[in-house]
Amino acid sequence: MKIAIIGTGGVGGYFGARLAKAGHDVTFLARGKHLQAMQENGLTVKSINGNFKLEKVNATDSIKAIGPADLIMVCVKAWQVKETAAELAAIVTPDTFILPLQNGVLAAEELAEYLPSKNILGGLCRIISKIEAPGVINHFGVEPTIIFGELDNKQTDRAKQLQQTFEQAGIQAKVATDIQAELWKEFIGICVSGLLAVTKSNYGQLLALPQTRQLMTDVLTEVYTLSKHIGISIESDFVTRTMLNFESLPPDSTASLTRDVWEGKPSEIEYQNGTVVWLAEKYKVPVPVNRFIYYCILPMEKKARSKV
Repeated sequence: MKIAIIGTGGVGGYFGARLAKAGHDVTFLARGKHLQAMQENGLTVKSINGNFKLEKVNATDSIKAIGPADLIMVCVKAWQVKETAAELAAIVTPDTFILPLQNGVLAAEELAEYLPSKNILGGLCRIISKIEAPGVINHFGVEPTIIFGELDNKQTDRAKQLQQTFEQAGIQAKVATDIQAELWKEFIGICVSGLLAVTKSNYGQLLALPQTRQLMTDVLTEVYTLSKHIGISIESDFVTRTMLNFESLPPDSTASLTRDVWEGKPSEIEYQNGTVVWLAEKYKVPVPVNRFIYYCILPMEKKARSKV
């Protein structure tokens, strides 16, 4: 399979490397020192599931240079999807899968503004990983998993074939029966990332204090309540189960948004707590904790973007 990895960060780098290791024709879109290191020295993956290195990889900074692809995995930050989408048309064929793996619930909708909706799947992933150094991806938490499905929730042969492709590459994969519900479940959980950022804490530290543990629950409950108003079908015990999942994470775990805010980089805040705030205004649902988190990070976000 000819695969294009659009964005070779912790997500694209890990999953793309697994697919390349399994023998697929993978091209990575990257930039700067990371691209140069990959072109000169290949791609190294450090993982709690075992380290490996691809001695040689196809890597470029030009989408057009990738050529027609069977599968396009969109792994850029959520705020980069729109600016990337129009360029992807150059490598899309009538049979191309386009699989976004962003945090948030807007990626498929934004891609469909520029690309044929029939090519687009809904998708999300679970992994804690990052670029450790140019040409080096470090996967240090959570069993890497991709959950995806047709936007109309039909169970299709192409989705099942893609699931087999992932599983044969050693990637856990699930075809969702309700991809909107799966996206919102992931979305609810990631909105705690902003709380980690403003408290300058990791998951373990937040869980250890009754006061911040309650704030975590409040963040989740607000977004869950919003999802019900929108018509998303999620189990009534979801918040409780999500808090239990947080307890299973390595205590020093953080999230990509959290680290971006701490490092003064542009973050996905508009696609996480920011999205909660504007959807809550639309559906007239109170979300005071998410609003506070969003407003606290907004000045830092403005500052970070002024430097780009």
